[in-house]
Amino acid sequence: MLKSLSFFVRYFIFWVLFFVLNKVVFELWNFKKLTEFSFIDILKTFGHGLHMDASMAGYFCALPFLLVIIAWFFNKSSISLKSIHIYSYILVVITAITAIIDVNIYREWGTKLNYKAIGFFIDSPKEAVASSSSSPIFSNIIGFLVLAFLGILMYRKLFPQATLGLNKARWIIKPIISFLIIGLTFLAIRGSLTVAPMNTSRVYFSQHQILNIAAINTNWFLISNILSQSKIKGNPYLYFKPEEAIAIKDSLFNKSVEFPLILNTSKPNIVLIILESFTADVIKEIGPEKNVTPNFSKLIAEGLLFTNIYSASDRTDKGIVAILSGFPSQATESIIKTNDKQVKLPSISQEVKNIGYHTSFIYGGDLNFANFKSYLISHGFENVKDVNDIKTNEKLTKWGVADDVTMTTHLKDLKAEKQPFFTTLLTLSNHEPFYLKGKYKFGDKTVSNMFRSTAFYTDSILYDYVNQAKKQAWYNNTLFILVADHGHRLPTEQNDIFEPGRYHIPILFFGGALKTEFKNQRVEKVGAQVDLASTLLNQLNLSDTAFHYSKNLLSPAVKGFAFYSWNNGFGFINENKKAVSFDPIGKQLIYEDKFSNEKAKFEALKNSKALMQTIYTDYMKY
Repeated sequence: MLKSLSFFVRYFIFWVLFFVLNKVVFELWNFKKLTEFSFIDILKTFGHGLHMDASMAGYFCALPFLLVIIAWFFNKSSISLKSIHIYSYILVVITAITAIIDVNIYREWGTKLNYKAIGFFIDSPKEAVASSSSSPIFSNIIGFLVLAFLGILMYRKLFPQATLGLNKARWIIKPIISFLIIGLTFLAIRGSLTVAPMNTSRVYFSQHQILNIAAINTNWFLISNILSQSKIKGNPYLYFKPEEAIAIKDSLFNKSVEFPLILNTSKPNIVLIILESFTADVIKEIGPEKNVTPNFSKLIAEGLLFTNIYSASDRTDKGIVAILSGFPSQATESIIKTNDKQVKLPSISQEVKNIGYHTSFIYGGDLNFANFKSYLISHGFENVKDVNDIKTNEKLTKWGVADDVTMTTHLKDLKAEKQPFFTTLLTLSNHEPFYLKGKYKFGDKTVSNMFRSTAFYTDSILYDYVNQAKKQAWYNNTLFILVADHGHRLPTEQNDIFEPGRYHIPILFFGGALKTEFKNQRVEKVGAQVDLASTLLNQLNLSDTAFHYSKNLLSPAVKGFAFYSWNNGFGFINENKKAVSFDPIGKQLIYEDKFSNEKAKFEALKNSKALMQTIYTDYMKY
């Protein structure tokens, strides 16, 4: 018999305890969000998560256990633990790194560390670093060092010896003991004797998403997420028979409707400005912040404001497709990154180019990011310009040139542009790390105030840009459209990833081409980013039949609603601004407003599921 079975027990317990320590770090990091819960609720995250921690511990134990058993079978009296010590230290460091990355991913994306985040870093390391620059670097380093130090210290206390003594045993005993150890390790990994092995649903226990996320083992989730994504062959969001899902989706859209013509010309120039992270929260007419974007308020007085609009998702790569192609976010996927799929999407730019518009796109960053350039060129943009084409002596930010440089360049380009033109400008200054070359209006002591300051800056530069545009001969025949690429948790830090407020954004029409009677007016209908396509194309007397998920927001007969999704989750907002959010992993509602009745809530949930199913089905078909 082995001299001491305690090695196996102690090694397994070490990893379980270290994973528990990781949870403590996550919960301390998110202390403010957890204050609304009782001590018992928080304690449950450890109890329910223990099952998955044991599974991950089993994975980490497998190799050391196998080495010890092999040595025992070859009748060795002892085995050096040096290689096992090194192996363990490496895993402690890796686990500590993933734990610190995880708390930052949760803060920004509202999810655990997953394959999408890893893919983002591999595909665009420069942009990934820039996105994380608003994270508290000093706190991250200290958190990592403390966690790694405690893990190694705990390990050394449990395993101070350099060798492990092994007793001889009769040959018939060895297979029995070995089988028992291997079997128990496998059972820990699998997590169950039933048909269903360990999965995320096993640790879900609460209606509050942060408690479920806290319970999940980060290492287990990351590995599982990477493996599951590589195996996905079909639609992971199947809730209805295909024809039933399509029928539900079709019932939400009405393409044959009347609507008012808001333009004084049938072929205006169109300037589409996509504002980075321009959440509705910073616009006083529709959000809680009153002093951040005063100039946007001035433009509202000149234009037609859509007050209840929601972005498709939480990232720019999904926002661009939603705006230009009217195609919603696919939750875990991003169609813009897959060339053979994105080229099949319709787009506003292609539709207007077909009737003689000259098209262009300008961005102060690198359009090679997330396959943007390929998407733009394949969708009819003739002149595509990014940081590599903009001549300036200004210092570059981590993303590229600041918005004032991009907007100045854009105005110069438009002076030589043939009319009618459809041009798109994507801003970047209101993006992490929220860098400004000048004074921060609201200071730079907190990330929230840095966000307010960069939003204020973009607002100021935008207003200067518009005032310069008004002096141009083409202005009177031009429609300007302002829309955000997505919402944001900042500056209020109150909107979790699954809450509809996270996706609330503005759409504003203004300019010389807008009829006087529609200026300083509002459209209260609930709508989405994807609805810009139909709304605009209908004004130009162009067909929108290729845009299956877009509706005309100016039509009184159209139903008001919005659909949004994030990494493996989705939600629906009905015409009364009541929302539900659904977690497909835990198979439960994780957000719900107070509906007038249960039927209305059920209807919203049904619509959200049908839309997610059909959207992903269409994504697969492209």
